[in-house]
Amino acid sequence: MLVGAYRFQAAKTLRPLTRTITSRASTFYTDPSKDQEPGVSTSPDISLEQREILDNALRVDQAGEIAANWIYRGQITILGSDSRVGPLIQEMWDQEKRHLEVMDKLQLQHQVRPTILSDVAKAAGFALGAATALMGKEAAMACTEAVETVIGEHYDDQLKDFESLPSSHPSIPLLRDVVREFRDDELEHLDTAVEHHAQRAPAHALLSTVIGGGCKVAIELCKRF
Repeated sequence: MLVGAYRFQAAKTLRPLTRTITSRASTFYTDPSKDQEPGVSTSPDISLEQREILDNALRVDQAGEIAANWIYRGQITILGSDSRVGPLIQEMWDQEKRHLEVMDKLQLQHQVRPTILSDVAKAAGFALGAATALMGKEAAMACTEAVETVIGEHYDDQLKDFESLPSSHPSIPLLRDVVREFRDDELEHLDTAVEHHAQRAPAHALLSTVIGGGCKVAIELCKRF
C-alpha cells in the first residue's frame, strides 16, 4: 500500500506538466472538425505482436470505461441527492462519459474486437457502485480509490507497452497522449476520493483489497475475451 501511495504521489508531482502537454489530446476524438485527420481516421500497419498489444490495450480500456460509467451510475442512484458528494460523483462520471466516447472511437478506428463481457461489466459496475454507496459516502469514495489505483497503474503499464509501437504513424503518439490524459484524470479521481475520507470507510483495507483484486481479474479476462 505504501509503495502504491508513493508511486502515485510521484505521479501527482509530475502531473501539472503532463496535463499541459496532453490536456487537448482527447479533443481530436470529440471535435468533428478533426474527423478526417490521419491520427484519428487511420490505423498503422504493424506486426502481429504489435497488433496484439494494441488490441488488448484498447479492448481492456473500452471495457474499463464501460464499467466505470456504470459504477458511477450506481453511486449516483443512491447518493445523487446528497449535496456534499452527489456533485463530486457527477463530475467524475461526466469525465468517464467522455473517456468512453473516446475509447469507442479508438476501438472503431483501430478495428479492435470489443470484449464479449461488456454486459457483465455494466451489471458488475452498477452493483459495485450501488452497494458501496449503500454502505455510506466513505465506502463509495473507497470504491473510487481502489478502482483508480488499479487503473492508474494499468495505464502506466500500457504506456510502457506502447513504446514498442511505431511513432511514425500519427495515431500512435496521439494514443499515448490520450492514455496519459486519461491516466491523469483517474489519478485526480483517486485524489478526490482520498480527500473525501475514503480511508474512513468501514473495513477499508478489506474493501480496497477485494475491489482492487476484482479489477485486476477483470483486466485479464477482458484481454482474452
